[in-house]
Amino acid sequence: MDVLETKIEGLPAPIRGKVRDMYDLGDRMLMVATDRLSAFDVVLPNPIMDKGRVLTQISRFWFDTLATASPNHMISCEWAAIETALAESGVPNPGSYKDTLADRSMLVLKTQPFPVECVVRGYLAGSLWKEYVQACGQNEAVVIHGISLPSGLHNSDKLPTPIFTPATKATSGHDENVGIAEARAMIGEVADTLASYSISVYQEAADYALMRGVIIADTKFEFGLRGDDIYLIDEVLTPDSSRFWAELTYSPGKPQLSFDKQFVRDYLESIDWNKQPPAPNLPEEVIEKTADKYREAYLRLSGKELTYK
Repeated sequence: MDVLETKIEGLPAPIRGKVRDMYDLGDRMLMVATDRLSAFDVVLPNPIMDKGRVLTQISRFWFDTLATASPNHMISCEWAAIETALAESGVPNPGSYKDTLADRSMLVLKTQPFPVECVVRGYLAGSLWKEYVQACGQNEAVVIHGISLPSGLHNSDKLPTPIFTPATKATSGHDENVGIAEARAMIGEVADTLASYSISVYQEAADYALMRGVIIADTKFEFGLRGDDIYLIDEVLTPDSSRFWAELTYSPGKPQLSFDKQFVRDYLESIDWNKQPPAPNLPEEVIEKTADKYREAYLRLSGKELTYK
C-alpha cells in the first residue's frame, strides 16, 4: 500500500516535512516515513512503492550499528511499542493503523533540532564538484567554504580526508551550503562538536559500507539537543540523505551510477523543468526503477531483503 500522507485520529495534525509526518506524543515523537519523494527541494506527485519502509528500516539498521559512535533518538520501530504509545496518547483503536504505520514508523525521543544540516563529503561530487570547478583555474589549493582542497581533482575523486560542509535548513526553497564559520555564527561553538560527531559517524559508516561493496560519497546528518545531551536524529544514511555508489563500478573522472534518489534527479535534469513547483509526473519506468534502487540500497547495506509485518 502506497502512503502519501497519514492522519491519526485523536492526535494533533502532524508536522509534515517533505517526506515525514511527525506526531507529537509528549516527550516522544512518532516519525512516519511516507512514500513521498522530493527532488531539488520539491515534493513530486508520485509515490515510490516501499520507499517509507526502506527509509525507516535503513535508519533503524544504522542507528543500531552506529550506536557507539553517537547517541541517537530511536526508541523502537516495533509495532507493539508504537501501538502502545498511540494508546497511551489517547488514540482510539490504535491497532487499526497497523497497515498504514507498521514498518515505516519509528518512536523517537523528542529533541530540539539544531538549525543546520550536517553534511559530510568523502568524495568530490554533486554541488561540491560544481563549486570546485568554479573555484579552480589556479595551480594552488582551492578554498571552498573555508576548506582547502588540492587542485587537479576530478569529478568523483576521493577527497584526502572527509570534510564537513554544513547547510542551512530552508523552510522553503533550497538549502544553502555554508562553512563552519557561518555555522558557528548560527549555533555557537557547538558547531565544532557537531562537525566532529558527523565526521566520526560518517567514517565508521563508510568503512562498514565499503566492506559490503558500497561507497558512501556523501551524506547529511541532523542532530538535536535533549537536556545537555546531543543526539543523532531524523533519518540516517538513507538513499534520501546520502549518495551511494557501487564500489565495483566506481570510476573517477565522471558522474557515477548510483542507487539513491540521484536517479530521479538525473531524469528531472534531462527534461524541461525549472525545478519549481509543481513538479512533473514521473514515468512509470522511472518510478519502478527508483523503488528497485531503494530496495537494493537496503539489501546491500543490511544484507537482508525488505520484509513486511
